[in-house]
Amino acid sequence: MKEFKVKVEVKLKPVVLDPQGKTILTALHNLGYDEVEETRVGKLIELKVMDSNAERVIERVKEMCKNLLANPIIEDFVIKIE
Repeated sequence: MKEFKVKVEVKLKPVVLDPQGKTILTALHNLGYDEVEETRVGKLIELKVMDSNAERVIERVKEMCKNLLANPIIEDFVIKIE
């Protein structure tokens, strides 16, 4: 068995409004950072997974994302193994 460090980045799909991102954009503009045109907020989930096969780890983490970690209706996710 090997320990895999997996990072899952979850973001709202581009067509979904991001009120938190909009609030951050407004605050940045209020602070004088007018060059920022758009902000989107997401989440980063870090996992340590024990397995002997990296491909199986990716498949299992995809299942985790679809079942719990992300809402596939409004969110996209990217899985990276370090």
